[in-house]
Amino acid sequence: MDYTSLLSLHFFLAQLDLSKISFPGGTRAFAGIVMLSHMFFAELFVGFAIAGPVLQAWGARTGSPRMDRLAHSMARFNVLTFSTGATFAVLFLVLLVGFYPRVTTSLFTHFFFFFPIIAMISMVLALWAMYSYYYKWDRYTVLHKKRHIAMGFGMGLFIWIWMVVLSGIDTFMTDGGGSNTPRLTPGNISSFSAAVKGIFNPMFTEMVLHRTFANLSWPAFAVAAWAAFMYMRSKSDEDKAFYDWSSSVGLTWGVGFLMLQPFMGFLMAYALKGSAPAHPVSPEARGGAFSRLMGTGHNAGSFTSHLLYFNLILVVLLFVLSSLAMYLGAARHPDRGGRSAIRIFGLLATVAGLYSISPVAEFPVFWARYIAMAIMVFATFGTFVAYFRGRLRFLYGSPGTWYRVTVMALGVIAATTALSMGLMKSNSRDPYTVYNQPGYSVNSSPPPSGFGR
Repeated sequence: MDYTSLLSLHFFLAQLDLSKISFPGGTRAFAGIVMLSHMFFAELFVGFAIAGPVLQAWGARTGSPRMDRLAHSMARFNVLTFSTGATFAVLFLVLLVGFYPRVTTSLFTHFFFFFPIIAMISMVLALWAMYSYYYKWDRYTVLHKKRHIAMGFGMGLFIWIWMVVLSGIDTFMTDGGGSNTPRLTPGNISSFSAAVKGIFNPMFTEMVLHRTFANLSWPAFAVAAWAAFMYMRSKSDEDKAFYDWSSSVGLTWGVGFLMLQPFMGFLMAYALKGSAPAHPVSPEARGGAFSRLMGTGHNAGSFTSHLLYFNLILVVLLFVLSSLAMYLGAARHPDRGGRSAIRIFGLLATVAGLYSISPVAEFPVFWARYIAMAIMVFATFGTFVAYFRGRLRFLYGSPGTWYRVTVMALGVIAATTALSMGLMKSNSRDPYTVYNQPGYSVNSSPPPSGFGR
């Protein structure tokens, strides 16, 4: 783009008045769509950055060229799509500054040492490691294999640190920092000790674990779905066998971390309940974001509580389809070994899961729903063990049509679940951007004044 074009673009943007533009659903919906678009790529990026080097190291240990090829495919995906995810991230930041300048300025000031410094340094190091890891692949995998794998692990570590810092800020916005955390004021906005307490809020540990497992689970289902699709486009027997094998790896990896998520979700909800504000500013704020999430008290029938039930349905679908995919995939075993056990455990998981989302799930007692979900998880674990043991003798290259359809459906549902969970968490703090702090609401606000004076 030449200088004249840049000058014309600058002039055009200078004439824009966003206040006169009407967005469907309001500015909050527009910002939310942009953020969810960013999260789609960001979660894949984090998952592949952590898992890719693990697969490469596993391949080096076992001598499997398929592991190396799959790890390289993940690194290539991250390199090719990083700019797309970053574009949505920058656009989201611009929207925050433009539509919510007060909360944006306050959070940047309050968490200055965490986000602009620690998180950005981690991001820069992660990007350096990612591009070095990918573009030096051919030479380093031959001459400096261990150094190359270490570079990949560095990439995963630094992007995980970035995720941890942002999770701390995110949970601070959701629970307000805890039941007795003071509100943000000009007097404590620059306090480092207050920022540390805000980062390590009651939800912090649970959210970090939940997001770590989630970013390793649904990207794995995405790998399985991608491999099932690529299998249909493959011509050679070698490629067909590779993509069939990759779909099995993605399924195994995805289910393994999926089984941890219900327990992490329960712990996170319990932490959210314990972080309810001791001095709510309004009746609606009583009970904290947990009340809005569960639809209790003044928040009965809230949108977030309906979204919680929708997400519960999606989670049950993930478990049911995972059992079905493992049953269909076990047909690769030359003796069909393990299919009987998978059928039994899969049926048990399906019945328990469907009961947990049924209208009679609270019969005979209200916690029967949670017992059913626990049975679903443990039955899926039995299916997983039977499938995993049989993988050692699988013959790859000719998966059934229904297996491929099921795996691709899992990829779509897993992506939908991940994004819907993020939407639910953000809506649980409505109408605040920082919970129980009336100065920070979801409505557009003027820039702050007085800070730093």
